[in-house]
Amino acid sequence: MYLVQSGSYRRVARPAAWLIIAAAVTVGCLSEAVRAAAEMKPFVLASTSKDNFAETAKKVKTAVAEQGFEIVGEYSPYPDAQILVVTNDELKKAAASHDRAGYVAPQRISITKVGDEITRAGDQVQVAYTNPQYMAAAYRVDADLSGVADALEAALGVETAFGSEKGLSAKKLAKYHYTFGMEYFDEPTVLASYDSFAAAVAVVEENLAMKKAGVSKVYSIFIPDTEQAVFGVSMKADAEAGNKYMDEAFIMREIDFEPVRSTPHLPYEILVKGGDVEALHGRFRIAMNFPDLSMMGSNSFMNIMPSPDAIAEALTRVAGGEIDLEL
Repeated sequence: MYLVQSGSYRRVARPAAWLIIAAAVTVGCLSEAVRAAAEMKPFVLASTSKDNFAETAKKVKTAVAEQGFEIVGEYSPYPDAQILVVTNDELKKAAASHDRAGYVAPQRISITKVGDEITRAGDQVQVAYTNPQYMAAAYRVDADLSGVADALEAALGVETAFGSEKGLSAKKLAKYHYTFGMEYFDEPTVLASYDSFAAAVAVVEENLAMKKAGVSKVYSIFIPDTEQAVFGVSMKADAEAGNKYMDEAFIMREIDFEPVRSTPHLPYEILVKGGDVEALHGRFRIAMNFPDLSMMGSNSFMNIMPSPDAIAEALTRVAGGEIDLEL
């Protein structure tokens, strides 16, 4: 983990917390409804098809624009995956509801080509998106985002919700953590602190433009009438920047293995609030989107055990924070 003091962090051991096998989460009666059920799931599968990948991406852009969404960014985190990030006035209003609610402003849409080694039925193009009501509950945003969910459904369709077998209720999401000793929403990694919002934003913008530590900008959203700005970031390790454990493609190869892909997990976020720069702790940010992922074994959290620290180090460099690598 990272113990943060005045804009710097110190890496300290927390092995017991990360290696404890989580007890199964028990929830109430199940529902197949995507949004209105007591138990919600992080993602929505909009459609599957054999259509051309590039043409599908174009249709998705047109469809969301027609429903009033603003496309604030798009990128390909790895081959056969395209991600669009959208927002609208309703999401920005919800993002202004508390001083760390900026995370809810972006909603992520993915187009993913999945090969026949997974589907056993030839190449399949999957369109999926984040469930805005699940995200709002996880970010402790008290807002009814059913209108956003309706608009995404109208634009893209809906086949099923996915990402968790049983789902989680809004009450459980509001106090979610993966297991004993793991971080909650209100335990972010503080990356750096500055005298003003403008100063903090300037440093983040400059370092993202330089692709410092292998981190580059996908989008930015400034929340009206607040001192909040959320930056979506791509994280790619290469010979000169970062290490494989912070690389988004590496992480997704290890944990995104189900036939329906959770590509809308990406990209990660940096939040500037006032003069402070923060990111959701990796053990919260990953787990809230993959709540059923095993702690140990193949395709498990064990395989990415160093990733939360590696992500925190890379994002701290982007924020201009101080890094103490002593153990």
